[in-house]
Amino acid sequence: MSPEFKTSAPTIGKAPARSARKKKPQLLQFPGLIAIGLYMLLNAGIVVVYVVRGHVRPVYLIFSVLFITGALGLMLLLRWAWALTLAGVALLSGLFFWGFSNQHLPANLVQGLLNLFFFLYLVRRDLREKLR
Repeated sequence: MSPEFKTSAPTIGKAPARSARKKKPQLLQFPGLIAIGLYMLLNAGIVVVYVVRGHVRPVYLIFSVLFITGALGLMLLLRWAWALTLAGVALLSGLFFWGFSNQHLPANLVQGLLNLFFFLYLVRRDLREKLR
């Protein structure tokens, strides 16, 4: 037999070999990323409103820029944006829990738990593997 006509018989129990190309992940595979991105944009807007009203100093606009950058990069499934958003959510969670321990406001507890939920969503292994 010549090498052109050699075919391998299918083996039982094994899946056929797939092409080596990796399928590009889609944002719609992770609807939580859309929600987290919108949440970070909302946080950025709140910071801008607080600066405009004079509740906080203009230096806090840096956080607004970081929130917007993290949200938009997360929508593009970029790994550095994932790290930026993860850090932002973790710090916000700690800030709200600290605020709850000092002021005992239920709103701080709810926001802290929401940020903690987002943090736990972002640290999932299958999500990290899909990021570029």
